[in-house]
Amino acid sequence: MATANNNEFFEALSALEKERGLSADYLIEKIRAAVVIAVKKDYGVEDENVVVEIDPEKGAFRASLVQEIVEEVENPHTQISLADARRTRKTAKVGQQFVTHLKTKDIGRIAAQNAKHVIRQGLREGERDRQYTEMQSRAHEIVTGTVVSIDPERGNVVLDLGKGGSAVLPRGEQVPGEQFMEGDVIQVYVVDVLNTERGPRITISRTHPGLVKRMFELEVPEIYDGTVEVKAIAREAGARTKIAVWSKDPNVDPRGACIGAHGSRVEKIVSELGGEKVDIILWNEDVTQFISEALSPAKVVKVKLLPGEPKSCDVTVPDHQLSLAIGNRGQNVRLCAHLTGYNINIRPESGYYGEDEED
Repeated sequence: MATANNNEFFEALSALEKERGLSADYLIEKIRAAVVIAVKKDYGVEDENVVVEIDPEKGAFRASLVQEIVEEVENPHTQISLADARRTRKTAKVGQQFVTHLKTKDIGRIAAQNAKHVIRQGLREGERDRQYTEMQSRAHEIVTGTVVSIDPERGNVVLDLGKGGSAVLPRGEQVPGEQFMEGDVIQVYVVDVLNTERGPRITISRTHPGLVKRMFELEVPEIYDGTVEVKAIAREAGARTKIAVWSKDPNVDPRGACIGAHGSRVEKIVSELGGEKVDIILWNEDVTQFISEALSPAKVVKVKLLPGEPKSCDVTVPDHQLSLAIGNRGQNVRLCAHLTGYNINIRPESGYYGEDEED
């Protein structure tokens, strides 16, 4: 390959590196490997018989054929006779390697045949790797996407995530009742990112409890800096979320920090969630106290832990708060169970009249 062509080749690689974010070293290695394969095929040799040097700093692009010097040639591709070798190098000896630099026009032809394909392939792979790295760094985080298209039959929504590529928000990961239009900008939670041959496969959700948790971390500085800790979260997307918080600092009210002045912090999150109710619960290492808190807004008279597995308890509430404790279609007690990890049996206070109150 002539020097001028070499310069053009390396300038093109440099431009790709700057414009597309692809490593020139990555592309050079791909092209070097492709040239080795092409030379092996053309000359009927193996890897050890081919040396390809690509030096962008010197603008050098050279390929060489390495043969063994022998008395009698058995394989003309990998061997050269001592007599032929001495025509070029008088000091040549049997057993030594003889290096022949391939003609620049041959190298240029071989490189030209492979460079375009390798660069195209490198662009695809580099883009996939870049997207994967970009999205992997956002796993378990909130990302913003723009609605590109909506499948009218399945209800799946395709989102443009910018540099992170695109992802599908399935109907099952959408909050019930949500309606989207092309061009809408929405927030989603990145559940997982897998690297595949076709590029990163990104699992996103609007219903995952992690979405609400990350919203609180972004909105509440005390959670972000670790003063307040989110201990547990349970969610029925579009309806209600219960989030249990605790602070290692006795001077900090974790619930108040999450609510904010005049409810400003939690109201912003509720608005982002389209009006989904959010109960902020005080976590307590005393599980009976925690269960009592988790049944909020209902008041609890007594919590009785039951022996054995799975973890279960009987919870007594005032008669007039029985429906509140259970919630609409059992939602409140169901979320409480998810939050605490206990199976919860709700009982009215009147159900205990005349029973042994020893416990």
